[in-house]
Amino acid sequence: ILAYNRHTYETVTQHLIITIIPAPGGEPPYQGEFLVGNRNVEELLPKATQEMFLQAAADVWEQDNLQVINITSALHRGGRVPLPIEGRKEGVYIKVGSHGAFSPCLASAASPQSRLRCSLGQQPLAHCYDTFTPHFSILWCNLTLLQVWPSPVTPGPTWGSGVMEDDGDFQPPTEVAPQDLLPGFLVTLLVPLVVALILCLLLGYLMCCRREGV
Repeated sequence: ILAYNRHTYETVTQHLIITIIPAPGGEPPYQGEFLVGNRNVEELLPKATQEMFLQAAADVWEQDNLQVINITSALHRGGRVPLPIEGRKEGVYIKVGSHGAFSPCLASAASPQSRLRCSLGQQPLAHCYDTFTPHFSILWCNLTLLQVWPSPVTPGPTWGSGVMEDDGDFQPPTEVAPQDLLPGFLVTLLVPLVVALILCLLLGYLMCCRREGV
């Protein structure tokens, strides 16, 4: 972990070993990523703040089994460093997952019609009350909805006992017929010598026979 002081730019490094285990219920198939514009990434790390965000997201999602999957600073996603003005934040992408389907409100906010309105500088379509305000300012034009389905597990190889069966005898591969390598050797050796001899004769002719007075 590499941390730095925003004022003095002093850095400190700490090694932390994290053991990751699969979730008991598997990865949530429905995932939504929200962009919170009025927060920095360290402000969303406390558990209490995440619980507050999940409660607001549950009201919009119309699901109760939500969980935080990932929290990323907007600076790591191409965002600009905010101006040193009071109240300006860098923005945070927070991904939330659930085993329940998206609500009609979220589906309409991420629909192609909403994307078109966002490209025109308008607010996207959202028919529900924004329960994130006033604590979290959600930029709805950056809402991303994903459906992640588990990939089929490929069975691994089956290891035997290592002992050959009684009726199976080892059959070694047949011997390869010897090949005549002399022609290839002569071509590889003689062709460069012939070319070098021709170049030497040409160079000798130019240096000895093309002098002034000869």
